[in-house]
Amino acid sequence: MVTELSQEGFFSGMHKGMTITAALLVLGFVLFTGVMPDLASGLFGTTRAWIETTFSGYYLITVMLLLVVCAYIVLSRHGSVRLGPDDSRPDFSNFAWFSMLFSAGIGIGILFFGVAEPIFYFDNTGAFGYPNNPHADMAGAAAMNYERAIDALRVSVFHWGLHGWAIYVIVGMSLAYFAYRKGLPLALRSALYPFIGERIFGPIGHAVDILGVLGCVFGVATSLGLGVSQMAVGLERLVGTDPGLNSQLVLIAVISAVSVISAVSGVQRGIKIISEMNIWVSVAVVATFLIGGPTLWLIGAFGDTVLDYAINFIPMGLWFADDPGTTEWQQGWTIFYWGWWLAWAPFVGIFIARISRGRTLREFVLGVLLVPTMIIFVWLIIFGGNALHQELTAAGGPGSGGIIELVNAWNLPAALFESADGIAGTGTFGWVLSALMVFLLMSWFVTSSDSGTLVLTTILSLGNEEPPQRFRVFWGVVIGLVAATLLMAGGLKALQTALIAAALPLSVVILVMTAGVLVSLFRESRRRIGATQRQ
Repeated sequence: MVTELSQEGFFSGMHKGMTITAALLVLGFVLFTGVMPDLASGLFGTTRAWIETTFSGYYLITVMLLLVVCAYIVLSRHGSVRLGPDDSRPDFSNFAWFSMLFSAGIGIGILFFGVAEPIFYFDNTGAFGYPNNPHADMAGAAAMNYERAIDALRVSVFHWGLHGWAIYVIVGMSLAYFAYRKGLPLALRSALYPFIGERIFGPIGHAVDILGVLGCVFGVATSLGLGVSQMAVGLERLVGTDPGLNSQLVLIAVISAVSVISAVSGVQRGIKIISEMNIWVSVAVVATFLIGGPTLWLIGAFGDTVLDYAINFIPMGLWFADDPGTTEWQQGWTIFYWGWWLAWAPFVGIFIARISRGRTLREFVLGVLLVPTMIIFVWLIIFGGNALHQELTAAGGPGSGGIIELVNAWNLPAALFESADGIAGTGTFGWVLSALMVFLLMSWFVTSSDSGTLVLTTILSLGNEEPPQRFRVFWGVVIGLVAATLLMAGGLKALQTALIAAALPLSVVILVMTAGVLVSLFRESRRRIGATQRQ
């Protein structure tokens, strides 16, 4: 290995240059967006708008290509290759593996948008200046009825389903393959090895890894900063606390502290335990929404939505809007989501790789692609379906249930709890349900934050799966401080926009990673065939 880690002093066990550079870049970004939030928001907003306008087709093709590569790996002879030596076996049970996949990869997002997004697509008023759901309109479901409700659920699961998880699959598979089968560091740079060899330990590798570190810090900080508003609203309902800035800052401090403790304890203890606990509490909440809501209606809606998605997910992925209204919708939703998935891919991909050693490529692709997707389908259709049913059956007619109004006001935290009230009421049972949802919000943030802390310290230690604990503490605190600082300064929106803009260069890195792992697999296959023929 050309580049060595520091052997003594404070930076012992870490790459000193990358650690200092990453910390200074984070500091510079926070100062810029915190001191000049309007300038930062305008700059990043302009950049994001240009990217979404210029590269929409590129994003659509890229994500579809990654999904095709996933299918190829499953169906090809490469599927039997293990992420490690041929005799290696998985480090974690399937349940623990699935729990960590789900909790780190998506958990908080579907709580935040699980009600709001289907409701937005169900609405037909164009309150944001463009069609709410062009896919439903093209299918002839313009009125707020059952058909439009199913189309709303179909578009929701499209944005959270196979296309997005294909991005995570490719990044995680590439990193795990080069780390555990080829003996390279568990870092983004390793996927470039087939093309630049030992130069991955030079400036090119440093730059790619630092980009991944910044994605981890800003991605988790953005979610933490944006999500504490939902937790604060939940706590207001539970104990009457003020949901304002002070409460949100206290929540950030508490979550950051728990995340640091979990990250320090490692994957085998803290992260694994909290992830499994998330799943059990999630099952209880989903069961409550299913049994307490219109059960038979939800079961029917689930079947109709999955069938509709199975028929349309490929045409939806290839559809390119060509008029001003639908173009604005596609850029604001589908392209935004693809950029968000791409921006998060280095963080989630490295964590998925970290917990997947010993599995075959086929097992890895099917597990990461299908299991979280099906869990998300269940969650979105049950949560979103309850809200849609409440709007369909509202006393004043479809669309008069009040949840649409909250979503149009972009009061997404209230929309979630309003839907829960329609199931459990506002008494003791409703209080318990709200408490469980607040717990999930907090615990999912913990798993995202502690996973992010472990990932970025792994990168900065050149693939050490047990990086120095003091740096896990340091970066866990940094993530909390970044979220708190930008929340106070009003710079979170600029950070979120910048993260989406960063998806463009990251998408190029991901395509190179995809080519790298395919080239290496073909070379390995040829060597095996040659060895067999010589025998």
